[in-house]
Amino acid sequence: MAWIILVLAGVFEVAMALSLKLSSGFTHLWWTLSFLLTAVLSFGLLSYALRTLEVGTAYAVWTGVGAAGTAILGMIAMGDEVSWPRLVSIALILAGVIGLRTLA
Repeated sequence: MAWIILVLAGVFEVAMALSLKLSSGFTHLWWTLSFLLTAVLSFGLLSYALRTLEVGTAYAVWTGVGAAGTAILGMIAMGDEVSWPRLVSIALILAGVIGLRTLA
């Protein structure tokens, strides 16, 4: 169950990053509120998962899910550059997350 909560925390980290971008430096109220809400949810779920998971593994998975998810959604929804080096790098991040989950 802690792993599911941890991945969900990573999903909220993605939403947090995208909300931060769309808040335009905290000048758009609703995106700023979205950022604050998703930040609280992401950190809260991470904190809950840390009750049973090792901190190094959990933090690496949380940031990996967040980084890969944000990069993917940035390319899909926000016009970020799509290139083979970026795609390979995202695949390596996901491989690391899977490796940490498998070995933990």
